[in-house]
Amino acid sequence: MDETVWRTSLGEIELTISRASFVTWFKNTRFINSDGNTVNIGVPNIFAKQQLEVKFGDQISETLKKNGAQFHSINYVIDSKSADRAAPETVLSAKPAKAKVMTRPNNTGLNEKYTFATFIVGSGNELANAACQAIVKSPGTKYNPLFVYGGVGLGKTHLIQAVGNALVDEQPDARVLYISSETFVNEFLDSIRYKKKGFANKYRGVDVLIIDDMQFIGGKEKTQEEFFHTFNALHQANKQIIISSDKPPNAIPTLSERLRSRFEWGMTIDIQAPDFETRCAILQVKANSKGVEIDQETTEFLATHFQTNIRELEGALNQLLAFSEMRGVPPDIDTATSLLSGSRMRPKHLNARNVVEKTARYFQVELPDIVGPKRDKEIVVPRQIAMYLLRSELHMSFPKVARELGRKDHTTAIHSVDKIERAISSDSSVRQQVNEIKEKLYA
Repeated sequence: MDETVWRTSLGEIELTISRASFVTWFKNTRFINSDGNTVNIGVPNIFAKQQLEVKFGDQISETLKKNGAQFHSINYVIDSKSADRAAPETVLSAKPAKAKVMTRPNNTGLNEKYTFATFIVGSGNELANAACQAIVKSPGTKYNPLFVYGGVGLGKTHLIQAVGNALVDEQPDARVLYISSETFVNEFLDSIRYKKKGFANKYRGVDVLIIDDMQFIGGKEKTQEEFFHTFNALHQANKQIIISSDKPPNAIPTLSERLRSRFEWGMTIDIQAPDFETRCAILQVKANSKGVEIDQETTEFLATHFQTNIRELEGALNQLLAFSEMRGVPPDIDTATSLLSGSRMRPKHLNARNVVEKTARYFQVELPDIVGPKRDKEIVVPRQIAMYLLRSELHMSFPKVARELGRKDHTTAIHSVDKIERAISSDSSVRQQVNEIKEKLYA
């Protein structure tokens, strides 16, 4: 096997996975050598090595053999040349940004730390990331508006601000504005209360408007009317609009129908909780950015116990690193276990009754109904989700799950858990409901 076979195989793999995944995990790899038994592939860092081994291992092996390579195993080696191949792209993007510091607008509202380079792409966010990358190449023409939604702490703010920062770096003269919906509401009210001028021009005169947490505009009729006119002015002028929310447009309460329909004109994408591999990569990247290395066992321990919220995941890592530094102990599995056991990983109050009660409260149904014989749809779905959560969060057996919900036959629990698992993968509204209940369970 030689470099040509590796490059040919990469070309085929690129056609079968998302652009974001290919750029993140494959682009900066290189063929090192092969002795007929083992193929050595250079990778730039530990998290690329983990992703290629765990997530793409079988696909890489099959593609190489299809292209004539003969081997028994593939060895992914962290080497300086692969890291150097990744470096030029980083340097090229960093140097212009550094040179433009003096001319970079200071009224964008953007936080410069939120960039694509520091955004970890996984299965739960790769579509949203790809759409945002496409907007940078052609703002105002593709995916306009872009509406990104998902639960708390999944990286929505990071991603939409990364678009703004990339556009400012590439086009310093572009008028980019990032705000929260709360800021928009407050400035609009001030313009009425104090008869301030220039409010409309400020928002309708930009090239890119990025507005965060749109769910808070629900119920504010006058503000919605003003944003409706702002939206129309920007959209008709082919200016890019990017919106984030914790819910999709059709689930934001008291949102006017005409705004809802406009939010759905472009592309609506949900960001899901990161999978295990992505959580591991996030931990490795964050630790490396602080000049610390954490071993694989500790990484997997944290990634296993903090599953639904990236902020909590990073918080656990920061807590571990701070404790290790203060006490002069290594940030290893023993330290992590002793420090974090009994924290958000499994609250003491989290038991079967608590799961059922919070699920019932979330859906606004009575506890006797959810554990009773009623089979109305508004009762059955919450009951099935409660069964799923008992199984996924408390790892209860199916007979126990059934008993907690007042069922005699455990096959009912099996059917319910299976149904919700399938719904989570195909129905964004069910996925949103489950994630929101999880957040309440671990609050």
